[in-house]
Amino acid sequence: MLLRHDVLEAIESGRVDAVYRRWAQPRVKTGSTLRTAVGVLEIVSVEVVEPGALGVEDAVAAGFETVADLITSAGTREGSLHRVRLRHVGPDPRVALREAVPDESELFAILSRLDRLDDAGRHGPWTRQTLRLIADNPGVRAEDLARSVGRDKMPFKLDVRKLKELGLTESLPIGYGLSPRGESVLQKRV
Repeated sequence: MLLRHDVLEAIESGRVDAVYRRWAQPRVKTGSTLRTAVGVLEIVSVEVVEPGALGVEDAVAAGFETVADLITSAGTREGSLHRVRLRHVGPDPRVALREAVPDESELFAILSRLDRLDDAGRHGPWTRQTLRLIADNPGVRAEDLARSVGRDKMPFKLDVRKLKELGLTESLPIGYGLSPRGESVLQKRV
């Protein structure tokens, strides 16, 4: 579930505790979490609501002045109107991980994980190539990076997310950059 940055900030501060979406089926589950630019959000509840049953208090809890604005924000997709209640639960643990330079045992574990990702890849070894590509081209759009190595954008982005999970890369306003952890791994072995 994508949320605009202003909405994320309002959830983090507690000014907003609900968002609304039109879905044929819910795309998030109660009790799950989302990692976002402002940290981790918990999905407190997901419920179908009738637009006519919404009041001004619902609009205010979603950051709107009117119910009409709230309903417009939910989009025009086919499906039921869902209220998703959420709350900010803390920072994204990957942020601290990105800053943590690995010791020798962690480095061995990371390099082993990269080897497994390479072995499982459909297009051959890609992890070190991708780390080097990002190191050499910080802030370059994913589409351009992918094209430079003959790959499609979406599979490339999925692979970069795998590196991000290990704390090796970070998203920039445009493109990616290596984290201190990623730089350390890249210096040890390419």
